[in-house]
Amino acid sequence: MRKKREQLIITFSTTTEAMRMEKFCQGQDLPGRIIPLPSEISAGCGLAWKTDPDQKPVFLEKLRQAGIEWDSMIVLKI
Repeated sequence: MRKKREQLIITFSTTTEAMRMEKFCQGQDLPGRIIPLPSEISAGCGLAWKTDPDQKPVFLEKLRQAGIEWDSMIVLKI
């Protein structure tokens, strides 16, 4: 069984914003990937971005600069 570890989960209210996030991160070489929304979280579109928790300050700055709207940033063990 895979050991759970802490991950930063970024949620979105729309699928459009989640897809915009994926394209932006790929273009910027930012770590992470789109995942189905973990069952522990209730959010709008059912998709989330997963990355390492230590990346939170980087993502806060980059997403604000890019104008990407996100609902929440939560650290979970998944």
